[in-house]
Amino acid sequence: MKKTFLSILLALCAFTGIKAQTEYVPTEANLRSREEFRDMKLGIFLHWGIYSMFAQGEWYLQNAVPDRYEYAKVADAFYPHRYNAREWVRAIKAAGAKYICFTTRHHDGFSMWHTKQSKFNIVEATPYGKDVLKELAEACREEGIRLHLYYSHIDWMRDDYPMGRTGTKCGKTRDNSNWKQYYDFMNAQLTELLTEYGDVGSIWFDGWWDHEEDTVPFNWELPGQYELIHKLQPACLVGNNHHGAPFEGEDIQIFERDLPGEMTSGFAKHAAKVSRLPLETCQTMNGMWGYKVIDNEYKSTADIIRLLINTSGKGANLLMNIGPQPNGELPAVALERLKELGEWTSAYGETIYGTDAGDIKPQKWGVSTQKDGTLYLHITALNEIEMDENGQRILHLPLKRKVKSVTEFIGGAKVKFTKTKECITITLPAQVDVVDYVLVLK
Repeated sequence: MKKTFLSILLALCAFTGIKAQTEYVPTEANLRSREEFRDMKLGIFLHWGIYSMFAQGEWYLQNAVPDRYEYAKVADAFYPHRYNAREWVRAIKAAGAKYICFTTRHHDGFSMWHTKQSKFNIVEATPYGKDVLKELAEACREEGIRLHLYYSHIDWMRDDYPMGRTGTKCGKTRDNSNWKQYYDFMNAQLTELLTEYGDVGSIWFDGWWDHEEDTVPFNWELPGQYELIHKLQPACLVGNNHHGAPFEGEDIQIFERDLPGEMTSGFAKHAAKVSRLPLETCQTMNGMWGYKVIDNEYKSTADIIRLLINTSGKGANLLMNIGPQPNGELPAVALERLKELGEWTSAYGETIYGTDAGDIKPQKWGVSTQKDGTLYLHITALNEIEMDENGQRILHLPLKRKVKSVTEFIGGAKVKFTKTKECITITLPAQVDVVDYVLVLK
C-alpha cells in the first residue's frame, strides 16, 4: 500500500514540476524516507557544545558574555572524558526512540566535528582532540538508530555572517559581513557532514528567524542549499525551524515547543498552516535546550508520555531534548526519564509507532491513533469524561466506522459499548489508574 502511495506521490510531484522547473521534485528515496520518518514517532534531541562548560544554557554567549573571544577560550578546557557514544545511543534506543538529532554547530559557531573549514572545532580547539560526531555516527549505525544533524544558520563568532537581531551583545559588529563567503563556508561544512559521516536522516536547520525583522527581506539562498543536500544524499530530509509554513525544498515541518496547529509558545507564527509533510514537535525535557546546572525542572515521566501521546494524536513525531553535561555524560535525571519512558514504549509502542492521527480529533480526555484499520483511544484525562446518573463514565464518540469490538489494550478485557449509525457510546470501567488508558476499536 505504501509503495503505491509513494509512486502516486512521486508522479504528482513530477507533474507539478512540469509547470515550473524550479519546483522541488523529491526522489523516490526521499519519499520513502518521509514515510519512514512519519512512522518513527519518537526522537531524542541533543544540544551539546562548549556552552555546556558554562552550565548556563546554549545562549550564554548572546545573553551574558560581552567578549566573544573570551568566550571562545573555554574550548581550551573542554575535555568530555566521560563521553561514550554507545552508552548514549543504547540508553536512547531503550527508551523507544528511533532517531537522534545532534547539534553539529549551534549559534556560537563551534563545530562538534573535525571540520576543515574552521579550526574552531572539537578536534583542533580542545585538548580532547576527538571527533565526537564520528563516534556517534558509528554507534547509531551499530544500534540501528537514524542520525539527524542540527545545523545553525547563525554564527555569533564569525565576522562574515551578516548579523541579524541576535549576536549583538558579544562584541561582534556588522562591518565585515560577507554573505557569499559565509554561504560558501556553510555549504562546505554541509558537504563534509553529508559525505564523511554515513547516511544522514535529516539536516535540521535553525536560525532563519534571525533576520525576520530586517527592513529589506534577507535572502538566505535556501533553494541552492537544499539542492546541494538532496544532491549529496537524495534520501536526506530537509527541515527548517523558521516557525512558519514549509518553504520549497523542505521535506518535514517543524514545530518548536508546540503541537501542530497550536500556538502556545509564541514561536509558531503561522501555526494554523499545518502541511501534509511529515510533522515534528521539538520540546525540552527540562527548561533549557543546552545544559544548565540550576535547571532541575524536569518534566515528569507521565508528562513526557502524555506529550508523546498527544503528539502522535496529531500525526506528528516528538523530538525530546536532552542537554548533555560538559563531561560528556547525560544527566542522571534524563537517564531516569529515558528508562521509565522505555518501560512505557515497550508496553504501548504498538499504539503509536507507524500510526496516523485517528478518526477522533484530540479531545480534553485524550487522543486517538490508528493503524491497519484499528483505532486506538488514548484516554489520558479520565476526569474529563462525564459520569452518568449511575456513577459510570460514559464516552460518546462521533464515529461512522463499523466497530465489532472494544477491548482494553493491556489485558484484552472486553469493554461495553453501543453503536448507532453516527456515534459509539463506551461505558468505561469504574477504576482506571494509569497514565494512558488505551482502548482498541476494531
